[in-house]
Amino acid sequence: MTLTHINKEGRANMVDVSEKNITKRIAKAQAVITMQKNTLTRIIEGDINKGDVLSVAQVAGIQGAKWTHHLIPMCHPLQLTHIDLTMKHDFKTSTLTLQSTVITEGKTGVEMEALTAVNIAALTIYDMCKSIDKTMQIDNVYLLEKSGGKSGLFTHPNVKENDNG
Repeated sequence: MTLTHINKEGRANMVDVSEKNITKRIAKAQAVITMQKNTLTRIIEGDINKGDVLSVAQVAGIQGAKWTHHLIPMCHPLQLTHIDLTMKHDFKTSTLTLQSTVITEGKTGVEMEALTAVNIAALTIYDMCKSIDKTMQIDNVYLLEKSGGKSGLFTHPNVKENDNG
């Protein structure tokens, strides 16, 4: 197996994508943050002293996607054309499920941007609520789906058919 981020001397390099075709690239990712029931209730009711947790996390996730190439050394800077982040709460499991969708038209995919978006959003939630709940746990971070490029469509086995990811 050839590692694409290693040069002939065995050192790291950024992959040359100059010969790749420009295609529409879409990636969706997910993260789940589990917390105490009281913490989730306070987030949903807007009763966190640091402010509107979900709005701040939304903006942080979008910003994270835009800055991925500054955080992950071998990522290419991309002209992102769309970033969305959804958050669904579940009082039964005391969780917030974060899902991102990132789109570009380019020569390389946006998987890392989608994954960064949900991670930064989850970390923002943790940061804003850690004073009342240090037991929060970020789990189930993975790529739900990606399309475009030479490898085409990938859907994670955990994504059920007709599930919007």
